[in-house]
Amino acid sequence: MSDFNTGIVGLGWVAGAHIETFKHVKGAKVTAVCSRRQLDEKQLEQQYGTPLKVYHDYAAMLADPDIHVIDICTEHPLHPEQAIAAAQAGKHLIIEKPLALKYEDTVRMREAIKNAGNKAGVQAMVCFEVRFSQHATAINALLDEGLLGELHYGETDYYHGIGPWYGQFPWNVKKDKGGSSLLTAGCHALDMLLMALGGKVEEVTSYSNRSRSEIFAPYEYDTTQVTILKFKDGKIGKVASVTDCLQPYYFHIHLVGSEGSLLDNRFHSQKLKTDKNKWSQLAVAPVDSGDVNDHPYQPQFQAFVDALNAGTPMPLTDFETAFQSHRVVFAADMSAVLRRPVKLSELAI
Repeated sequence: MSDFNTGIVGLGWVAGAHIETFKHVKGAKVTAVCSRRQLDEKQLEQQYGTPLKVYHDYAAMLADPDIHVIDICTEHPLHPEQAIAAAQAGKHLIIEKPLALKYEDTVRMREAIKNAGNKAGVQAMVCFEVRFSQHATAINALLDEGLLGELHYGETDYYHGIGPWYGQFPWNVKKDKGGSSLLTAGCHALDMLLMALGGKVEEVTSYSNRSRSEIFAPYEYDTTQVTILKFKDGKIGKVASVTDCLQPYYFHIHLVGSEGSLLDNRFHSQKLKTDKNKWSQLAVAPVDSGDVNDHPYQPQFQAFVDALNAGTPMPLTDFETAFQSHRVVFAADMSAVLRRPVKLSELAI
């Protein structure tokens, strides 16, 4: 089969990383971009090293039969309508997180993508690319081999100070664009925890506050949030999303099971009879950067293209899996506002 031609909507920092990633993906390539800015195609080709057709009208891009995949890299509030329109046009979808800033919009997206899948075989993938990191792959291998036994507790914490030194800062500080600490960033950690613990979340309790530093004063929402998750099978989880910290990026993972524990990229396993008084080291680096240029997009995008070619479901980061992670995020945000526990059943599907 010929390559899947991909059109990217929104030409910013993330889009640049996507364009570079597709150069290393077999079976797909970026052939077009859609932007409100006036762009010169020759300059774009020089900048990105590949020919790119420029659209200023999103409807025109969707009407192009030579574009098979739409890659949504716009600001968060634009995702729902753009994704729904692409699904209705029969295009496969790559959607940057978060899916939306309102839960009801994710439900509408889900319905449109489901309908398009039934009618035209449309598939959608969401950029929870941390699941494809070497770190996550190693953790999954440990769990699959039963080296930690049955997990009963896990915590993942996302520490990433998103201040004026980031290009997204001017719009990310707005409530109607950033949404919340979890939505704009910490959802990666929550999604990672859900993958590790498995099972369904029954109830969440979340608390939020913010730094007193003047650096983060422009934020219109709380930038630190801690969420406790209660699972239907009895597991307990905790997620911290701290986007107002002044420290190096840190993605913390701690899993505790009946046969051992994992701490970041270290572990102890009774099954392997490792020394309980010191950690054994995994031969992989932990997730350690918030820069999109360092994100593991390549294995994720390749898995998506392979799934499209095979006509099989996208593994790990298909739309439905990401939707369920977002559902927990929205329940957590609701809990932080209402200052009470929120059951997932309160968010109707």
